[in-house]
Amino acid sequence: MGIFGARRRVLALAASLAVALAAAGTIAVRQATAPVRCPPPTDHPQWSVARRWDEALLDAIRRALPAPTVHARNLFHTSAAMWDAWAAYDPTATGYFVNEKHTAADVEAARDESISYAAYRVLTNRFIKWIGADESLSEFDNVMDSLCYPLDNTTTSGDSPAAVGNRIAAAVIAYGLSDGSNQADGYVDPTYAPVNPPLVVAQTGTSMSDPNRWQPLQLEHMISQNGIPVVNGVQQFVGSHWGGVRAFALPSGGAERLPLDPGPPPHYGDSAYAQEALAVVRDSAALDTTDASTLDISPGSLGNNTLGTNDGHGRPVNPFTNQPYAPDVVNRGDFARSLAEFWADGPNSETPPGHWNVIANTVSDQLGTNLKLAGTGAAVDRLQWDVKLYFALNAAVHDAAIAAWGAKGHYDSVRPISMIRYLGEQGQLPTEPGLVQVDATGQDMIRAWHPGAGVGWIAAADWVPYQADTFVTPSFAGYFSGHSTFSRAAAEVLAGFTGSEYFPGGLGEYVVRAGTLKFERGPSTDISLRWATYYDAADQAGISRLYGGIHIPIDDFTGRLVGSECGKAAWTLAQRYFSGLL
Repeated sequence: MGIFGARRRVLALAASLAVALAAAGTIAVRQATAPVRCPPPTDHPQWSVARRWDEALLDAIRRALPAPTVHARNLFHTSAAMWDAWAAYDPTATGYFVNEKHTAADVEAARDESISYAAYRVLTNRFIKWIGADESLSEFDNVMDSLCYPLDNTTTSGDSPAAVGNRIAAAVIAYGLSDGSNQADGYVDPTYAPVNPPLVVAQTGTSMSDPNRWQPLQLEHMISQNGIPVVNGVQQFVGSHWGGVRAFALPSGGAERLPLDPGPPPHYGDSAYAQEALAVVRDSAALDTTDASTLDISPGSLGNNTLGTNDGHGRPVNPFTNQPYAPDVVNRGDFARSLAEFWADGPNSETPPGHWNVIANTVSDQLGTNLKLAGTGAAVDRLQWDVKLYFALNAAVHDAAIAAWGAKGHYDSVRPISMIRYLGEQGQLPTEPGLVQVDATGQDMIRAWHPGAGVGWIAAADWVPYQADTFVTPSFAGYFSGHSTFSRAAAEVLAGFTGSEYFPGGLGEYVVRAGTLKFERGPSTDISLRWATYYDAADQAGISRLYGGIHIPIDDFTGRLVGSECGKAAWTLAQRYFSGLL
């Protein structure tokens, strides 16, 4: 870190401390000036200040270590701070951390300034010690500069918009030190220790004390999901205590740190355990691009599932155009690999909670000026839309993290790589023609994907997921899927907030260009991932983790069910804050 980066960190930390101390009345502060008006930034002049801070936060997440729990919390706390600043100038709305009421001659300018100081102080405090801090703090400074707000205005006294924003930030910062996340000690759970020795991925097989429990991986060269080298080659469980973090709409996790309990996953010795592992092998074999099998991946054929299942067969008609969804027949292996990589939220990603912020921002842009809350009434301005959307959406993904990681910490469940290797080494995988067979030594051979070789016959004891060889599997237990929980929770909020389960125009889309895959060469042609509804997209996020070898089916289905509960509860409660009923 250079001298300027070090100075920036010191100044930012001093400013955060000054704000917190001033809020406690322990230091003198100067009175802020009236709301500042300056020309709108030349980049994306249509963006609200809330959107600017959301984008800056997503950039910071992309630079940092990929801890979905921590980033879901940062997204919510920042969004709630911006909501409180907006609500301070609304006679009805109720604030979340701080519920103050103020008036201003220029309410729009006051809100912009208050929101910016609140977001700036919270983000500076949260990212000052994270990887990429120099770049992130510089970006936060640049946003303030582009809006003409002085960085050294740390006042918390009086009714100026800057003081209001700084007070809100101080309240969020103080709250974050006592919410159960253990932020002060780097979000670490000092009580957790794995029961299984590390699985050395480069060696055949595995040794497990308990085949029901999570097993850390040991990699010769470990790189985080965001592409950051990790010095210690043995995984450490991320967020095993997260079920005890204070949530938005969930009940307390209690002493068990388990706010929602869907019951345990299958146990070793049960037929369901082996069948779940077999399902992952089957999906691994489906990555084969030399197989001529094709699949119609249009919304007319895929999606429209009952919650917690894959029983859907698409939708015959786009309700916005009253025309059928056009067929889109592609190679099955190309589709499976593209799906796995798009939702993997790999190097330089904003992690799954942030991914749904990207989707939400895209939806908002597509709606243009037709911004009707819950799809009814008069259109609102973009700032109100963004502030309320971020508050509800990120409350939902924050609760989804607490619910999913509560179960991960409580059940401490095994990942597919350990299951398949352990079962295969002992010849305990169910045999299936063309998929699983037993060799002369009694060990299982499986037809599955393998790095550098594509799909073919390999020893089950050598199996690895369709992931980068420097990452392989996330550093936490499997049951139940964070991707599935985050995604369904976000989909519930987007459906409620926009008043429709459908993407604008009845179609959401992302094109995976030919030859752009990272784990293996491909796809052979462009693959258009298309979804009619937010629920369809959420389901594909969960399915992607099976193709990627990260989860077993019950992890996915349970995550969808719990995510739906989290999203609906968050949306219901958020509306009470909007209406001032709390």
